[in-house]
Amino acid sequence: MTLKSMTGFSRSDGGRGTLSWHWEMRTVNGRGLDIRLRLPAGYEALEAKARDACKQSLARGNCSLTLTVRDEAGTSRIRLNEDAFAQAVEAANHAQGQLKGAPASLDGLLAIKGVLEFVESEVDEEEAAARAQAILTDLKKALSDLVAARTAEGEQLAKVIAEQVDEIAQLTARIEAAPARKPETVRARLEEQVVRLLQETDKLDEQRLHQEAVLIAAKADIQEEIDRLKAHITAARDLLASDEPTGRRLEFLTQEFNREANTICSKSNDTEISQSGLALKAVIDRIREQVQNIE
Repeated sequence: MTLKSMTGFSRSDGGRGTLSWHWEMRTVNGRGLDIRLRLPAGYEALEAKARDACKQSLARGNCSLTLTVRDEAGTSRIRLNEDAFAQAVEAANHAQGQLKGAPASLDGLLAIKGVLEFVESEVDEEEAAARAQAILTDLKKALSDLVAARTAEGEQLAKVIAEQVDEIAQLTARIEAAPARKPETVRARLEEQVVRLLQETDKLDEQRLHQEAVLIAAKADIQEEIDRLKAHITAARDLLASDEPTGRRLEFLTQEFNREANTICSKSNDTEISQSGLALKAVIDRIREQVQNIE
């Protein structure tokens, strides 16, 4: 069985020279694949490749991916954003002319957000490319560890669901073999009801009453529901053994299981069958909870 959970966590650390970094990944269940990526300033160019790597490894789930980078040499420096500074001076001079006030001070202009910037010391293109490649390599390691964690949890989920499918099969067999479904039992019960009605009134047409009893018996028959349950059981076992992401199909299958169980309960006029039908619905509810976390 190769089911994967949508829940997982991983972390990968790396470094090159004075630069160190770590990736942190968390995934939880979701209807599709939603990637939320947080990169530090200056590393925006990695976003497209990081997203592509996630899409290649993950099919479903809400994924939070964070990159943290630190330069141990502390080589950041302050740089004047000349364009922003020129715009600030122009705006200050315009305001002074309008209000006839005192000229703007230098420290006031420099305090405007964006005029002064903290930037890392520049590296040549070759070193920058080597750093980016090393960071992406560690991302792939984090993804590999995440997939391994999701696979390990998926294996446990598969065992639990397989046991629950077996329980559905046992309950289906019990319903099919219920004594109340034997033709002679159904016939005796209907004859008893017809006799009771005929004893209570003499205005009923016995032939018409017999026809109505046959129709009632046909409507109460649950063989079709039993056959569909058996088909769903086979489909569930095939999905559990599949190499493809099957979470959505298993969710749909639980709806089909529940539909048949509801019909059996609504048609049943026997206590044993009703109890088995209710037990069936309880197992299906447990499966529904489990498959919501499968990729």
